[in-house]
Amino acid sequence: MATLDHNKQTVIDFITQAFNDKQPADAVAKYVGPQYIQHDPQSPDGSAAFIQMANGFASQFPQLSIEIKRVIAEGDLVAAHILIHMTPEDRGMAGVEIYRLQDGKIVEHWNVLQPVPETAANANTMF
Repeated sequence: MATLDHNKQTVIDFITQAFNDKQPADAVAKYVGPQYIQHDPQSPDGSAAFIQMANGFASQFPQLSIEIKRVIAEGDLVAAHILIHMTPEDRGMAGVEIYRLQDGKIVEHWNVLQPVPETAANANTMF
């Protein structure tokens, strides 16, 4: 259980530092392992590519923020259910970020994202 809690906190701290604190290089140095395998088809593998992508988002969207709604861990995987706002006024994007950790460090990433719609077929929120 301690490892699962540690892995969850690692992912929370990584997302927070990389995106909300806008310090992706520091986040990579502290939380990412020697390899970073990327499954997002819009992003290349590697820590340097992640840092470049995160810095690009911060430049393009200086008010970018990520709210972590819940975090789930099983084995070496951690999933974070998130709400991404490019600006404080936008409806945002709902997402699930999945990370694989090895020896307490992030080594692999998957994600799925969708816009938060203005209306829905039900009265439930996406979170």
